[in-house]
Amino acid sequence: MQSANMLLRKIVRSSVLPFATQHGMKKDLFPLSRTLSLSLCLKQDKSCEASEKLDLDEWKKVMKSGLQEEVSETASEPKELSSLAAARETLEMWRLAGKAVPEEISEEQLKTFMECPSKSAKKKYLKYLHLKELYKKNDKRKAEEKRERKLEAQDQASKTDETKKSPFVCLWSSTMDKAYNWRAAQSMIFGQPLVFDMSYEKEMSVREVTNTVKQLVLSESCNRRSVDPFHIHFCNFKDDSLYEREFIKHYREAWGKLLITVTDQCYTEIFPKDKLIYLTADSPKVMKTFDHDKIYIVGSMVDKSIKTGVSLARAKRLGLETAALPLEKYLLWSTGAKNLTLDQMMHILLTLKDTADWKKALEFVPKRKYCGFVNKPVKELKKTLDLINTLKLGKGREKAEKQFAKNYPKKYKLK
Repeated sequence: MQSANMLLRKIVRSSVLPFATQHGMKKDLFPLSRTLSLSLCLKQDKSCEASEKLDLDEWKKVMKSGLQEEVSETASEPKELSSLAAARETLEMWRLAGKAVPEEISEEQLKTFMECPSKSAKKKYLKYLHLKELYKKNDKRKAEEKRERKLEAQDQASKTDETKKSPFVCLWSSTMDKAYNWRAAQSMIFGQPLVFDMSYEKEMSVREVTNTVKQLVLSESCNRRSVDPFHIHFCNFKDDSLYEREFIKHYREAWGKLLITVTDQCYTEIFPKDKLIYLTADSPKVMKTFDHDKIYIVGSMVDKSIKTGVSLARAKRLGLETAALPLEKYLLWSTGAKNLTLDQMMHILLTLKDTADWKKALEFVPKRKYCGFVNKPVKELKKTLDLINTLKLGKGREKAEKQFAKNYPKKYKLK
């Protein structure tokens, strides 16, 4: 029996102990406590009696239990990984089924998805992630489009700069500027005066004054490029006013070189009253023809709230003649007020001065404000439109047909 114990001891020392020392620090496959206890038991074999027996079955059970514990510990580590993989497979199945599932999902979002208490909650969470992903993609697409537009604008600007730098374009522009300035200089001596009343600064806000100056800049540019320009007068123009500051912002150094007359005097002090006509939309008198011997006055005011009667009251206080454009006579007015911008008024007056054609002149009225030009009196057209609308609605059809047949017996037929 002693020889058997010696043999067992040699086997254990030669096989188990080196293996345990190699793998005990990494995976702890064979616990070091058990090997030490086993070695201690083996060392105590001298004090043991010969009748004592080594229980191999118990030793095998101990070794098997250690292996099972290690396998369970190693299996518990990938348990969480296996659940995440299962969740990803579930998401893939839902995606194939056509449900709202995000294309990319992080581990934190996946864990949150697994912690949802019910299936509907999981679907709502995935839908939320899907919409969030779509919004991010849309923002990214918009940013890319904006960047592309910016690059295109830069390319176009560079191209225009190159064309501006070409000698032919520079020579042409300088030559045309000289021609336009020569016409404007001629108009200051021989041209028909056109007055802009600059006394409405207190009637407007800062924004409205800014818009007024922008329209006046467009008016001056349009007048300078015309064949027969007006001699523009800015009357009642105060120094260091908001008008002047806005003009300096636009023209800068060229403000003092403009071929126009700027004065703080009133137009009644410069021109005779019998030649002055104040153009205002509130006037009861309608302008029939353009008179080349008269001096027309335009109020330099942009009012968003449509302050009616302001310019008419000023003209009456000064005892001036007033007139309004014949918009209703030539246009079938649709919507909006009959007030026009200053640059539109300049286009209309220049066209009337050159052609005396109201149809061509009133083409500068915005298209959204009227339905079209009329060849008949507006009252007859309104009656006709009322009759047609009545027939369409079916109210008093017989009476309307008789009235229509009486007014238009042969020219028109209703269908």
